[in-house]
Amino acid sequence: MSDATNPSLSRDDLTALVREQLAVILERPVEEIGEDVPFTELGADSLALIELVEALEERLATQVEGFHIDDADLEGLSSVHAAVDYLVARLRVG
Repeated sequence: MSDATNPSLSRDDLTALVREQLAVILERPVEEIGEDVPFTELGADSLALIELVEALEERLATQVEGFHIDDADLEGLSSVHAAVDYLVARLRVG
């Protein structure tokens, strides 16, 4: 994890990224991916969550070298909002 604030990313950027990646994984329009809807209500199972984490790690590695989401943190990623909160904290988005 980087200790520096990452000014190149905003909360809105991260929200868009999570919604876009989840839409691809679930094969749904991004407009159907609400911020506060639990992933389970969107039809995302544990495999979809793992795919989401892998996609986020891949995309964010270009911004933060070695970015990784720990398996122990997966349980807390229950909605777009929760995932973005996690990313904001980890990436120190200003």
